[in-house]
Amino acid sequence: MTSLPPHPVTAEASGTWTLGDLPVRRIGFGAMRLPQTGTALIPDAVPRDRGAAITVLRRAVDLGVNHIDTADFYFSPLRSANELINSALGGPYPSDLVIATKVGPRRAADGTWAAAASPSELRGQVEENLRQLGRDHLDLVYLRMMGPGSAADHFGALAELREAGLIRHLGLSSIRREHLDEARQIAPVVSVQNPYGLGYNTHQAVLAARCGELGIAFVPFYSLAGTAKEDGRGDGELPEVSAVARAHQATPAQVRIAWTLAQGPQMLTITGTGDPDHLAANVAAGSLRLSDEELASLDRAHHHADTRPGTMGG
Repeated sequence: MTSLPPHPVTAEASGTWTLGDLPVRRIGFGAMRLPQTGTALIPDAVPRDRGAAITVLRRAVDLGVNHIDTADFYFSPLRSANELINSALGGPYPSDLVIATKVGPRRAADGTWAAAASPSELRGQVEENLRQLGRDHLDLVYLRMMGPGSAADHFGALAELREAGLIRHLGLSSIRREHLDEARQIAPVVSVQNPYGLGYNTHQAVLAARCGELGIAFVPFYSLAGTAKEDGRGDGELPEVSAVARAHQATPAQVRIAWTLAQGPQMLTITGTGDPDHLAANVAAGSLRLSDEELASLDRAHHHADTRPGTMGG
């Protein structure tokens, strides 16, 4: 059994996908964890050292990452993910860098959650992302659904901003199949971002497969954290994942990333971290090739995880 090559491995090893007309490497970087250490999206989060956060962002680009996922509600006291991205990579940004953001949810200045944006308020959120990132347009904007209702009015408002040149491509997040069908009648959808991972939200495989059929990227979030969500990855692990990791001299997180990529060419990853070593390990997972037998073992674990006490099923 072969092991992973020594670091550094670049994101090119993961292959590429095209978001509309924007080619990206399949291993990207999620910025949610960047503004703080510990739990994200809470009012009293502990701000991360600014220099350390900027170092991680620049290291990601050095490792070939050209797809960064962010939002204007990713912030802690003193730190904003968008501002960190702008400071680290702007002036000018790398020509091939694709920055995706999302609108819909809102947080007040003190970090508490506010009412979700109405369709008429989405322009303000888009303009705030533009200001924070220092861009004249946004490469990809997701509408993050906040409930089971219709997406039409909100997505229609974003489609108008796309026609006005403020947005290049549109995506959907936290959705059901009917939201995708509804939105596609209004404007092209290039990406779907839903919570999904090995042993977590197993039912999302159906929507992921549908996206593949349509040529739409599927970008899972919480793919490593699972039900821990904003708290980050816990200590527990499925024995099948640990066994494959040992066989490849890899980490369980690397196996989970490799399994995600193996679910189809439309699968992109946006695992995030504030640690340069974890970043390099995550990127290196793009070179990990799992055998048919290993994938079959992990697939069985994936489908049975919900019935195992203490695992990440959900």
